[in-house]
Amino acid sequence: MKEIVSIKLNDKGKIYFFDPRGLAIGSGARVVVETGNGIAYGVCSYGNHEVEESIIVPPLRPVIRLATPEDDERAAACIERNADDLRLCQEKIDEMNLPMKLISSERSFDGSRITFHFTSESRVDFRKLVWELSQMFRTRVMLIQVAARDKAKLIGGLGVCGRPFCCSRFLRDFHPVSIKMAKMQGLSLNPVKIAGTCGKLMCCLKYEQKAYEDLLTRAPKINAFVETPYGKGSIVGINLLRGVAKVRLEDGGDATLKSVAFDELDVLGGKTRRAEYQTAKAEGRLEEAGFKPSVIRKPEPIIIPDFLADAPPAPPAKGTGKRGADGRGTGGRGAGAPAPRPTAPRPAAPDMPARGGAGERPPAPRPEPVKKPGPGRKGGYNKNKRRGVGSGGNSSVGGNGDSGGGGVKEP
Repeated sequence: MKEIVSIKLNDKGKIYFFDPRGLAIGSGARVVVETGNGIAYGVCSYGNHEVEESIIVPPLRPVIRLATPEDDERAAACIERNADDLRLCQEKIDEMNLPMKLISSERSFDGSRITFHFTSESRVDFRKLVWELSQMFRTRVMLIQVAARDKAKLIGGLGVCGRPFCCSRFLRDFHPVSIKMAKMQGLSLNPVKIAGTCGKLMCCLKYEQKAYEDLLTRAPKINAFVETPYGKGSIVGINLLRGVAKVRLEDGGDATLKSVAFDELDVLGGKTRRAEYQTAKAEGRLEEAGFKPSVIRKPEPIIIPDFLADAPPAPPAKGTGKRGADGRGTGGRGAGAPAPRPTAPRPAAPDMPARGGAGERPPAPRPEPVKKPGPGRKGGYNKNKRRGVGSGGNSSVGGNGDSGGGGVKEP
């Protein structure tokens, strides 16, 4: 066993083990530690405790001292300068027209190094950019290209659950997540529902994967031919969390699906065994084929307590459809109220036969259509009247527009 302390160097980074070297460090204490990239400033997330030496990654760096007020001011100044460093680097990227998107910048505690994180769809040759930034800041500059998940971890945000990203809160490493996990957990395969803000599969699919794998070892498979308390049937669906399977029965005329617990199922085989059962059942040789008769469970009787069995029957509710002795409904008027008399039939429309009458009503007389005079008839409209043209097709002056064309012809 080795005594260590857990230190977090930034808000969204990993937790590292350090050697306290006899210092009593509590949770939340600010310390200055030695790292592979120089002196760093961090916060203790877990005080002095012992762990197995096998989980410690050598070399184990020491804790230099507890942070002083001067160290706190220096760390705050480095954080304030990050915004200016990010702005200057972005101006250089725009000047060189490089296809890269800057995400964050981080200045070391001793000022010996500045680290920039960026994303890009392809490889970027940023050697000239690094040289110009080194000349500008007069210190060592590092450019690190990160993936989509690392981008979400550095920026942070809210997930679909409404809580901050797991990767920016407590996840130390990204575990591999596959679409097989979503299938095993019975989730929708819609990418919108199972993908996170980064565009990749949600990391939380990994949290319950071991529990689903353990449940799946005890659950029957889909389309398995099983024996149930209700008879033989085939499994059409399972609920791993509840331990219940939906079974479509083969015997009897009950077409509803039965929900049966996994412990009450006896797996007989698969689709092939079900086909053998149907063939043997049609030929009447179930016992020869090795199928035992099903023992169907009877429904449990309803037990009525004694205080309810001796109670008088409740009066009928008002407005119920209970019928009297004459077969008529009470209609909610009371037990002894007579039923309402039927109303007279409504009169039918004039053109429709009366309902319930002795005969049919004669149809109403229809008015005769009015014949409109044609254009050539007297008294009607003549389109040639205004023009003064007769029916012969010759133009006339001062004609009356009749069919005779009694106008004076032009010379």
